[in-house]
Amino acid sequence: MKTAILPLSLLAAASIMPLAAQTTTHVTPHTTATPVHHTMIPGGCVTVPTLSPKIPALVASAPCAKALYTLTRTPDIKVNYVSPLLSPEVRDELGSGPTTFTLAYIDVTPGTGELVKPSKYVTVKYTGYLTDGTKFDSSEDHPNKEPLTFQYGMHKVIQGWDTGFEGMHIGGKRRIFIPYQLAYGETGRPPVIPAKSELVFDVEVVNQSDTDTSVAKRMPPPRPVPQQTKPATPPPASTTTPPAGTTPPPASTTTPPPASTTAPKQ
Repeated sequence: MKTAILPLSLLAAASIMPLAAQTTTHVTPHTTATPVHHTMIPGGCVTVPTLSPKIPALVASAPCAKALYTLTRTPDIKVNYVSPLLSPEVRDELGSGPTTFTLAYIDVTPGTGELVKPSKYVTVKYTGYLTDGTKFDSSEDHPNKEPLTFQYGMHKVIQGWDTGFEGMHIGGKRRIFIPYQLAYGETGRPPVIPAKSELVFDVEVVNQSDTDTSVAKRMPPPRPVPQQTKPATPPPASTTTPPAGTTPPPASTTTPPPASTTAPKQ
């Protein structure tokens, strides 16, 4: 995420976008929550959110979206009673059951270089979108279109990025669908990323290194701005009272010489 963004859209946080069947079972009074079962054929296609036509379409030959992994989050509290006075929103907050979400991807172009590895510094070109088509961040908008370099798998970016490059090789291009649970969570990162935002990233891995090779690290540090020299402060006037009977010296009565009226020679 230069963890930043990194750009702020990538700084480590809680999550990004619900993909394959994200389902919430609500607990009502005197009932028991039914566990959510996420049905999926291993290695098969998964359902992803409907995207705005503002997001560039992938080539027709691109494969279907697949799950990189699927998680189920189970609340650590159980609701025993809910008053009918509570609004549906409050009921949802109090009585949510297990939630299943998936980090999905589409490999647009397989890379032929080295496999992306944890703890390596990975350099990536990327563009991030909300599902409504809003582009909220892109390396193309950086000065000189500078790509982003981050240490992969070291929890310095959102979890969807920290794990979303698994199986990629240098030169590879991928579209990643990240549920909000793996990015900025329920609060989002206003005003750029609203609450519970599902995000889509088009990424291209362009380099991998044992050290940070980003421009920000290679540039020399800026020179310090010289401070303006302040004139010396004259010492405060003496406030010492002369001893009694001491006559202070008289003020000088010497008349200064008259100012010269001779004009400078040409």
